[in-house]
Amino acid sequence: MSEQRRGQLRVNEIFYSIQGESRQAGLPCVFVRLTYCNLRCRWCDSPYSFYEGQWMTVEKIMDEIAAHNCKLVEITGGEPLLQKDVLPFMTRLCDAGYDVLIETGGHMDIAPIDGRVRRIVDIKCPGSGEADKVRWQNIEQLGPDDELKFVIADEADYRWAVDMLNKYGLDKKCAVLFSPVFGEMDNLTLVQWILRDRLPVRFQLQMHKYIWAPETRGV
Repeated sequence: MSEQRRGQLRVNEIFYSIQGESRQAGLPCVFVRLTYCNLRCRWCDSPYSFYEGQWMTVEKIMDEIAAHNCKLVEITGGEPLLQKDVLPFMTRLCDAGYDVLIETGGHMDIAPIDGRVRRIVDIKCPGSGEADKVRWQNIEQLGPDDELKFVIADEADYRWAVDMLNKYGLDKKCAVLFSPVFGEMDNLTLVQWILRDRLPVRFQLQMHKYIWAPETRGV
């Protein structure tokens, strides 16, 4: 990614739906999906966000969000932290009274994010092909309102995630979520492993993929 436009963000889509993941699952939410990602996770479900999108002023984005009359807003991608102007944009949302979430891939520095924003940070397991990109320094930035998410493809991913959970004491930092790769990791098996090992984690499904067809955009 080389192009940046001051006071603008490149937006892939803005839509109103329910939260399909995180501790906010099931709540109405406005999603702002930004363009660009510098990871290529093997199981990525939004590769269209790598390149597709249009430049929009922050004012225009704010207007579109306001039109939905919903105070919960999530910034996602792609990787939203690749666009520098997302930082003041999130602050502006917070100042306007929105409850703001950001979902980030875990390889970018989260320290500059406004402290009022709840951060959902992916920890990429080996099955993603991007585990070597994890920025472990982010763990020290996490607070009780934040979340860590492991997307698990198989038993090797699960065992690795448990090792990281224990090594860094992640459940003492914030909520930890274990999510199966949709259509690949058996839900029941992952639940049984979590119960067997008495893990202090939350099992999570991508709820929206069970409501709409898994490939549906804008939900």
